[in-house]
Amino acid sequence: MKNIIINCSVMLSLLTSCSPATEKKVDKKEDATEVNVNTVSTSDTEKNTIPKSDIPDDFSVLIPIDVLDSKSTNVYEKYGIEFSGNCYSCDLASLSVTKDKMVWTNICDEHDTFKIDKFSFSTEGSKTVLKTAERTYTVTQIDKAPVYELVVEGEKLELHNKRVSRYFTTKKALPLFKEHDCGNFEG
Repeated sequence: MKNIIINCSVMLSLLTSCSPATEKKVDKKEDATEVNVNTVSTSDTEKNTIPKSDIPDDFSVLIPIDVLDSKSTNVYEKYGIEFSGNCYSCDLASLSVTKDKMVWTNICDEHDTFKIDKFSFSTEGSKTVLKTAERTYTVTQIDKAPVYELVVEGEKLELHNKRVSRYFTTKKALPLFKEHDCGNFEG
């Protein structure tokens, strides 16, 4: 009889340790873990995806300018249209950056272009970095006028009949800068 009571109590403790309530608690913990894992992985994916719409709108048409009077405190007199590249040799390149491509265009011939469509970019404050396999283009807004400075690192950028300027402004702001008349030149 003593053996039967011991066996029954062992059986009883085994049954209570495997109760459905205990199993439900374990299932709830597993569900919670799955939700946390899914939430974390979704957040990580969103952090690594940079929407292409972050390219500043000003970059759709950047016009080359040059330093004309380095001592001037008026940004519209300090920078302006470069006479040589616009009037004489007509070899400057404008730059257009959209979500799909970068396009260098000769300022005197809109059909003379060089297109780059494989690039990545990042923007931090006033600096935008565009990267291709060969080069890194850093465009920094150096004045609210707007004036942008371009620095190209990596392989030398050689564009036929399209000289890359160091400074750019937007097409909209261009009339505000000091202009030089091309005179008898047809630029």
